[in-house]
Amino acid sequence: MMLNGLHIEQSGDDVLIWIKAVPGASRDEIAGVVGARLKIRISAPPQGGKANEAICKLIASALGVRVKRVSIESGKTNPQKIVHIRNAVLADVTSELT
Repeated sequence: MMLNGLHIEQSGDDVLIWIKAVPGASRDEIAGVVGARLKIRISAPPQGGKANEAICKLIASALGVRVKRVSIESGKTNPQKIVHIRNAVLADVTSELT
């Protein structure tokens, strides 16, 4: 589903978000939409899964959910990723992130 240009969809009780990660940034932030992906800037380096962990923490914080509910579904070694949020509602996620 495309919402305001962002590729995000409900998958059963969960939500999937297509993101573009920018590791090594000066600060952690959700930086808007690029193409069909949510752009996430992360200060952590891409080595050892540190950037992926920081992405999950940032999204969990933005949504007000526990970090355990947020994971990288695919693209662990790629800047283009799909983030999986367990037990989430599409409308709630969209309103918090965009």
